[in-house]
Amino acid sequence: RANLDSVVSVKPKTKRAKRFLEKRESKLTENTKNAMLIKGGNANSTVTDALKDIVSVFTLRKNITRPFDDQTSLEFFSKKSDCSLFMFGSHNKKRPNNLIIGRMFDYHVLDMIELGIEKLVSLKDIKNSKCPEGTKPMLVFAGEVFDLNEDYKRLKNLLIDFFRGPTVPNIRLAGLEYILHFTAVDGKIFMRSYKVLLKKSGCKIPRIELEEMGPSLDLVMRRTHLASDDLYKLSLKQPKAVKPKKKKNISHDVFGTTYGRIHMQKQDLDKLQTRKMKGLKKRPAEKMVENDEGIRPKITKSA
Repeated sequence: RANLDSVVSVKPKTKRAKRFLEKRESKLTENTKNAMLIKGGNANSTVTDALKDIVSVFTLRKNITRPFDDQTSLEFFSKKSDCSLFMFGSHNKKRPNNLIIGRMFDYHVLDMIELGIEKLVSLKDIKNSKCPEGTKPMLVFAGEVFDLNEDYKRLKNLLIDFFRGPTVPNIRLAGLEYILHFTAVDGKIFMRSYKVLLKKSGCKIPRIELEEMGPSLDLVMRRTHLASDDLYKLSLKQPKAVKPKKKKNISHDVFGTTYGRIHMQKQDLDKLQTRKMKGLKKRPAEKMVENDEGIRPKITKSA
């Protein structure tokens, strides 16, 4: 998220205001994105349960607004709470059980997609163990439409941005215990949540089993509001200081293995110094053969 408002020079009057403005300034490495969940004034229990199950820490904002008609209230809440992601839930006769997921760029709506809930299985409806709070999920997308259709491509990117969580340098094997699976088929999107169980297998690598944990949603795509190609490209622009410097003669394969190419001059194997061993010494008969062939014998210095 680029903060273009920092161009306007505002002189703080207190130290607290100065710290606030410094926090809002543009950074080379942006902080983790925060999400706000907004409950529409006419949201029913299905939409409310879906919002509560999507995030473990649920901050409810109740507001009567229509994001596709008027985006000013969303942009106001985004700037006030410094949130670049949002999810809005509502319910009416024309669009029942409605969820709108979107994101901001410079505190303005970049893109948002409207999804309809056709079926919901809540966390409380599945009686088994759950993953602890703050567990980083593994995201799995199934379906060719995620790679072929432009709307589904943007939806996939938006879901990754929404559920990816904070960036961490390392992760332990036991921490890979939460899977979010999205399947797109026949015009519907099936969201399933699984807990990974590591079972004994008799060897070093454990046996993997998946246990459905919830929530489980059957979704259908309704309306979309996507940014233009130029604006979307601008939102992905990174500072030059963040981009890694390109190293010559180094390549990577699909598995992340690093390969390096070394350029060396052609070696003269005749001048190669080998290890001196008694077994490799030439016998007098071999030396006589070389002398007969016209090879000049080596002249030793006399005492």
